[in-house]
Amino acid sequence: MVMEGEPGCLVKVLHLLVLSATWGMQCWVTFVAGFVMIRGVPRHTFGLVQSKLFPIYCHIVLCFSFLSLVVYAVYHPRELLSPSESGQMGLFFISVIASALNARWFSPSTSKAMFNMQVIEREHGLGGEIGLSSNIEGYKRLREQDPKYKALRKTFLRYHGISSLSNLVSLLCNGANLVFTALLLPAI
Repeated sequence: MVMEGEPGCLVKVLHLLVLSATWGMQCWVTFVAGFVMIRGVPRHTFGLVQSKLFPIYCHIVLCFSFLSLVVYAVYHPRELLSPSESGQMGLFFISVIASALNARWFSPSTSKAMFNMQVIEREHGLGGEIGLSSNIEGYKRLREQDPKYKALRKTFLRYHGISSLSNLVSLLCNGANLVFTALLLPAI
């Protein structure tokens, strides 16, 4: 479906709003919300809140990234793409893939491992402390004493790291697309 001519003003505004809302939400969740919460609520509460917010967050990022890709692709036919437009299309596509993997696999796997860890932590009186640096010795002892907990922690850290990386990749792609979009504005 090749669209004739330039997109209308409404399409341009909606595209920019969706792209900027996605990037702003990603910046807030990645660099502010988690750091504020981990310093202000008990660990298990933090984990519960994250497990409820992240599926919604990841799916919104996925939907908005897909919408941005579709709008861009409709108004930039493949056969007419310049090298910079091809790069931008690739960034939109990478954002969709990273968001989809995070929404459907990495984030749920992280939450599952976290909840399994929390069961063991509760049995040992852990999880009610505020901040990551609280009761470091208690968690260290638990890892040394319980091989199941140690394996769960390793699984959690692996999925959490991959989830964080895919979130960061999507954030960087959307940020780069905002830069491309801003550079193409005729005037502000």
